[in-house]
Amino acid sequence: MLAGFFNDALADTTPLFQLISHYVDDQMLVAIANEYRKGRLLLIGTTDLDAQRPVIWNIGAIAASGRPGALELFRKILLASAAIPAAFPPVLVDVEANGKAYQEMHVDGGAVAQTFLYPPSLTAGVNIRTGLLARERHAYVMRNGRLDPEWSSIDRRTLSIAGRAIDTMIHYSGQNDVYRLQTTTERDGVDFNLAYIGRDFTVEHTEQFDPTYMRALFEYGRAQIKNGTAWKKSSPFLIPGQLQAGNIGQ
Repeated sequence: MLAGFFNDALADTTPLFQLISHYVDDQMLVAIANEYRKGRLLLIGTTDLDAQRPVIWNIGAIAASGRPGALELFRKILLASAAIPAAFPPVLVDVEANGKAYQEMHVDGGAVAQTFLYPPSLTAGVNIRTGLLARERHAYVMRNGRLDPEWSSIDRRTLSIAGRAIDTMIHYSGQNDVYRLQTTTERDGVDFNLAYIGRDFTVEHTEQFDPTYMRALFEYGRAQIKNGTAWKKSSPFLIPGQLQAGNIGQ
């Protein structure tokens, strides 16, 4: 607990960065760059705390840039995207503006949005279904969490109530993000695919980062990929088309 008062986080993410560095190597960077040249995008979101704004990183462009620091930057972005504020230390990213060097402080993109794809305003008023902008588009969105509410008996104590309220706020923030993405992709004619933790995952956890729970969750995801059930066409709480303008309020 002393680390919370004197350091920038409660935990050290050095072991996590070492794990990332082990799997994210030059071979992976080349593979991502090749897919980027085919027109595929791999996007990762972080939050710039100094500027108080979201940052969407085009990993494919970074991989294909050929710059010496591309691999290290990719690793830092992955670490930052997992850096829950206060729990894990922020990641400092070197930048240059107007000929001066700076360091930006980046944390988990969830500080802004739990799930993202592209801003709805980007294609507002633009028909990308037909004409010169038309092409086949598929979106694969991963929501690292549940979309259904989880019942829990809460102690009638200040910290318990506050903690549950924050969890509830984050839960519905993520659910609303999924709603927005689904309606935006439907408007733009983008094939929508969503992965999330379903109701069929019933392993309980009593504390954050419980190894037993996390291993079970990993195996749950692996099994879904192997049997072809990982990607859903809709949130379980949103029927395709129900939020179109003609149906609002019905």
